[in-house]
This record gives sequence, C-alpha cells and structure tokens, in this order.
Amino acid sequence: MHKNTASLILACFLFSCLLSSCTFNPNIQGRGADAFQGVWEEEPTKLQDSLIQYTLHHFRFTCDSFYTELSTKAKQNYYEDRCFNNGSWKEYAKGTYVVSNDTLYLIGTFTKANYKQKLHGCYRIGQYLPVFLIKSTSPDKIELQGLQQHLPVTLRLKEKTVCNPKPL
Repeated sequence: MHKNTASLILACFLFSCLLSSCTFNPNIQGRGADAFQGVWEEEPTKLQDSLIQYTLHHFRFTCDSFYTELSTKAKQNYYEDRCFNNGSWKEYAKGTYVVSNDTLYLIGTFTKANYKQKLHGCYRIGQYLPVFLIKSTSPDKIELQGLQQHLPVTLRLKEKTVCNPKPL
C-alpha cells in the first residue's frame, strides 16, 4: 500500500469517528427541577422594614425557564426622580435556570412587564444573574439564601404546574 493512501485512509477513519461521536442537542425545552415547577411568591421578612431597600420576588418556573417580577421598596433614591416612583417599583426578568447540587442559578435578562426585551428605561437593563443557595425544599415552600445580598428568601407555592417540554 502506498504511504499517501494509508495516510488518506487513516484520516478518513479519524474524521468518520469524529463525526459519529458528535450529536446535536434535541430541539426541545429542558425539564428543569420538579421541586421548582409552579408559581412562587416570596414571603415578607421581619428584616425588610429595617433595610434601606428590599426586593420581594414572584417567580414562575416552567420546565427549565423562569419568569420573575421583582417588587422593590426603597427609602433612598438611587435613580432619576422620574424613576424613583416614591420608592416603589417593579422590574421583570426571564431566562433559564439550573439547579446544581444545593445551588440555584438564574441566567436571564431584564425585560419589560410583558417579558419582551428591554433595551432602555428606568432601573436595570441587561443580564439578570442571581445565585441562591437552596436551604430546603418542600412541596409548598422553598427556602433560599441569596449569595449576592446574603438575605433569606422564603418562597410559598401559589400554583403547582407540570413541565410539558415544548419545541424550541
């Protein structure tokens, strides 16, 4: 066998092995974590009245996606006067989430109230990337610890849902 022919056969074999080992991800939504499926509302804490600013979360987890409404109360104005709204405002975000061991990662972006892309306006724009330590889960309650602000977040189930993955 000629040296170039053997090299060509070896290259073709390696290329076919490489192609056969690659697979595309399925074009279907991931399942997410069963314990999180549903609509959850954060319980107010005793600490919040002593804080300069606090935010309560309202989450909807559907399969591997999340939608959140963030209701903020503030005693100090960090925004333009037209945005401060007497220290009370709402923000919205959506994206995907991952539960890894004892940690909840939210990977999303800030949106308008209709969950469409937000490019400008009052409050935050761009990425929404909070991380929570999962302290405990039960069928109607999830206890989290925010890793950025180190505040406890207790979520109560308002409506249970079941994941039915949809095509992407």
